[in-house]
Amino acid sequence: MQGTLGKLSVWSAVIALFLFAGSARMASAQSGPDIAGTWQGTMEGGKGSRIVLKAVKGDGAADWRGLVYELDSNIAFAGRTTSSMSLQGGVLRFTVKSTEASYEGKLNADGSAFAGTWKQGGQSHVLELARANEATAWDIPKEDAAMPKDADPDWDVTTVRPANPNSNSNGFHMSGRNIFIEDESVESMLLVGFGVHRKQLANAPDWLNTDHWDVKGVPDVTGQPNNKQFEGMVQKALVERFGLKFHWETRDLSVYGVNVAKGGMKLVKSAGDPNGLPDETGNGGNGQQMMRFTNVSMDDFATSMEFELDKPVVNQTGLEGKYDFTLRWTYDEGRAGADPNAPPGLFTAVQEQLGLKFDSVKAPAKVLVIDVVSKPSEN
Repeated sequence: MQGTLGKLSVWSAVIALFLFAGSARMASAQSGPDIAGTWQGTMEGGKGSRIVLKAVKGDGAADWRGLVYELDSNIAFAGRTTSSMSLQGGVLRFTVKSTEASYEGKLNADGSAFAGTWKQGGQSHVLELARANEATAWDIPKEDAAMPKDADPDWDVTTVRPANPNSNSNGFHMSGRNIFIEDESVESMLLVGFGVHRKQLANAPDWLNTDHWDVKGVPDVTGQPNNKQFEGMVQKALVERFGLKFHWETRDLSVYGVNVAKGGMKLVKSAGDPNGLPDETGNGGNGQQMMRFTNVSMDDFATSMEFELDKPVVNQTGLEGKYDFTLRWTYDEGRAGADPNAPPGLFTAVQEQLGLKFDSVKAPAKVLVIDVVSKPSEN
């Protein structure tokens, strides 16, 4: 009897060992490889943007969380939290809702890199994310110190040149102390510098809208300028390099008020410095446009929409703080053709994607009357 019990105990131990080993293998298979740490790579094609992913384990077996840095953007110091991130069967997938970006890549045999595709703003780029260690990891830049609030900066160094007519990128950019106004018209500079709509401009010659320019330079005061200081720099570029002279008048104008739509807003709070500069970058084609907004207030958004709409735009949302979001719309349905993935028109896109709407109202508004303006000499 004791011998029989002893044999049963041995067999029980063997069975338990096999069950434990099987459970361990199943747990290992479910949890997959450990990808915690830093992964980095440069996109193929385009401007060759560098991407850094910092991954940490999530709650579920296949769940992960990450911070994504775009090192060649104007806010390279700001990591964007992944909206979703998973690793299943060696395939890494993650999305960053605030920048309309996503990635899918397959881990190689030795676990050193993912080969995959980065998608953003309707475009796709091949991107290999390689595991980095302390010695090979790219530096994440720190945000520059703010310029003293009472400073009134002028240009220390500036260049003005006609923009590349084949450029598909434009915007008002700030990287540290470096200011880059990319492929913008004088009209656009007036709208940003003075915070007005094109219908608040009078006596403007045609070339103010048709000719586009690149303006690059640095201010003569150390630190990163705030919104007001940045606008002042744009104004001074217009005065000093384009010979602008003007005066103000008040007239009654029809305007659009930006309000929260029924169902509530759909915006994501920005992870950037609430006192930092906003950034707007856009590209488009085939009758469609994409704009990525980073660290923008609703006042900033209203000003930006003045470039797209036929009336001045006023923020009436009552929303405070800064937001990150991407807006895609079709501005020319004829050129968009039968594209089944074409976004809607601007009014519908703003309501569906952002949870905002435009209401038409009438109000007195200031008008900037141009007295003198001229094309600059190239330098």
